[in-house]
Amino acid sequence: MADTLIVIAGPTAVGKSDVALHVAEALSCEIISADSRQVYQEMRIGTAAPSDADLSRVPHHLVRCRSVLSPLNAYDFEQEVLQILPGAFMRGGGVAVLAGGSMMYVDALCRGIDPMPDVPPILREQLKAELEQRGLPHMVSRLQDLDPDYCRHADLHNPRRVLHALELCIVSGKPVSRLRTGLPKSRPFRIIKFAISRPRPELYDRIDARVDQMVADGLIPEAQSLVHLSHLPALQTVGYRELFSHFRGGLQLPEAISLIKRNTRHYAKKQITWLNADPDYISLPATSALPAILNALSTAE
Repeated sequence: MADTLIVIAGPTAVGKSDVALHVAEALSCEIISADSRQVYQEMRIGTAAPSDADLSRVPHHLVRCRSVLSPLNAYDFEQEVLQILPGAFMRGGGVAVLAGGSMMYVDALCRGIDPMPDVPPILREQLKAELEQRGLPHMVSRLQDLDPDYCRHADLHNPRRVLHALELCIVSGKPVSRLRTGLPKSRPFRIIKFAISRPRPELYDRIDARVDQMVADGLIPEAQSLVHLSHLPALQTVGYRELFSHFRGGLQLPEAISLIKRNTRHYAKKQITWLNADPDYISLPATSALPAILNALSTAE
């Protein structure tokens, strides 16, 4: 039987980490996190990273293992997981679990991602300075001249994405749309993908409760300790971004907490949209996910 990667995805706060823990325990296998923020040591509370108790129950990979000063992108994630999987399969009887809500990271592993050229720091700083001096419309105009195809479907209101696309166009000398082939790569293992779901009102209640729990657990001092690093891409994240605005006097604390809840709900909607667009996912209610996953694995063998 081929090695099998069980993907357990879903929107934030749906309970996929708990499902993944129970699946991994039942199968005596390991978990690889596909969360683009839980990988960072400094962002433990605001990312709802697995607790020490959870980490002791099941071996985890790519959790709290690097600094925000050493960022991980989707291509790096793909390469690291491909290095991890052979050992995880061997130790887990040919099975491993990939769990998380960073859908670009999940897709990078399952479908593959095209390597992008390195961007010199001096170019990045030059473009940032140009953005500050001349504004986003000017940068969008530059990008439209270099890659009109990309601009037709990109989020041109997101300055980080506009700048990154400009960086890649300039460094490669090609439109960024031509750097992305979109062709799936073959993998030497079977992939079975599950999407964990809950009714929308229940999910939103869980999101609100999770944010309140994060605040009670020390999210505010955690974010305060990272203000000096708030310019880093890893910290342009819901939960931290709103508190940074509060610390700088832009928001009152209750307003910042309310925005964290609202923005987390918006993020959950995007995750659901992404999952619904992928027909390979088997959708499962959170309350019955564990037996359904184990049954699906036994019938797939």
